[in-house]
Amino acid sequence: MVKRRTTNIDVLYGLEPVLEPGREAGSDALERFVERACPYCDEQYGVTVDLSAGPQTYVEDCQVCCQPISTSIVVGENGEFLRLEVQRLE
Repeated sequence: MVKRRTTNIDVLYGLEPVLEPGREAGSDALERFVERACPYCDEQYGVTVDLSAGPQTYVEDCQVCCQPISTSIVVGENGEFLRLEVQRLE
């Protein structure tokens, strides 16, 4: 029986690790996959939250009913993700 050496392919080729949706890379991860519900049609879908810019508020259309949703990313004092707030635009 021939023993093979375990090789980390990312290290071998100088690649950066891939962050998969739904999997946390630790508390200091700059991206996070979060499930949310549309405030109009209540459809659940996931979004990728980018924490590199700190707290943010932006408008994004629902992927199902196309209504505009105000989305706010709330972060803590140390830049950690606290919550994602969504609300209807009036």
